[in-house]
Amino acid sequence: MRAATRASALARLQTDLVAAALGEPVEPVVVQTLGDQRTDVAIWEMGGQGVFVKEVQQAVLDGRADFAVHSAKDLPAQSPDGLVIAAIPEREDPRDALVGSTLEGLPTGGRVGTGSVRRRAQLAWARPDLTFGGLRGNIDTRLAKAADFDAIVVAAAALHRLGHTQVIDEVLDPEVLLPQVGQGALAVECRTDDETVRAALARIDHEPSRRAVEAERAYLREIGDGCQLPVGALATIDADGRITVTGMIATLDGVTLLRHADAGDDGVAVGRAVARHLLDEGGAAALLTELDAS
Repeated sequence: MRAATRASALARLQTDLVAAALGEPVEPVVVQTLGDQRTDVAIWEMGGQGVFVKEVQQAVLDGRADFAVHSAKDLPAQSPDGLVIAAIPEREDPRDALVGSTLEGLPTGGRVGTGSVRRRAQLAWARPDLTFGGLRGNIDTRLAKAADFDAIVVAAAALHRLGHTQVIDEVLDPEVLLPQVGQGALAVECRTDDETVRAALARIDHEPSRRAVEAERAYLREIGDGCQLPVGALATIDADGRITVTGMIATLDGVTLLRHADAGDDGVAVGRAVARHLLDEGGAAALLTELDAS
């Protein structure tokens, strides 16, 4: 089978992990995405969700590849027509990590490197004294630039997969920094009508990880795919199978930050309910209206 993938070391490694789980040879089909080409532009300025996946998805739709391996956090909340997420393997750590310092150890006015408005807003809420600088590029590029900041923020899963756990100074509690929807998980997409590939990929699907990611994606869909405000969510499953979804939406400067959590047996319904609470009762709709008017 052929797997569409981005060119970065992390993306290639993630494709190798899927191939190993499948237990059969997989030919990589390397694709350049807009997000990879425009490292001089902030992700949110290019439209946020989807800038690392559209070209990879197109390679599957065109028949150049049989499936695509994505970081689930890069996917828009809705798959394009003709594609389906056929597998979500077991999720890695969904949390964010600080490299260079702990949060408490950052000096007053400390400078943090991140290209994510989600990370920036939540850290500004927790530590209003902090300042921020843009940081783009693959993991090795970002780690090489860490010395330019007091700390940088990187997904813990990326550091784990690449064997860079020794650089982590602190893994941030979701109470402080909620991750991106789907962070730490891989999403394997194939053509909806390709029953052979769908059946093969179904063997590596991890049900608890799928339930959690689907709940978070339901939250994002309800908030509004393409939302330009910082948004995060995390779903966890207890021993009885009940799922808890915690959602967050904030202003870009982190001055206003709204959070809500709910639990139930149907993760998709819980994810939607958390988003509806924030929109209808928590004040998120007003934040979106203010953003549209600005």
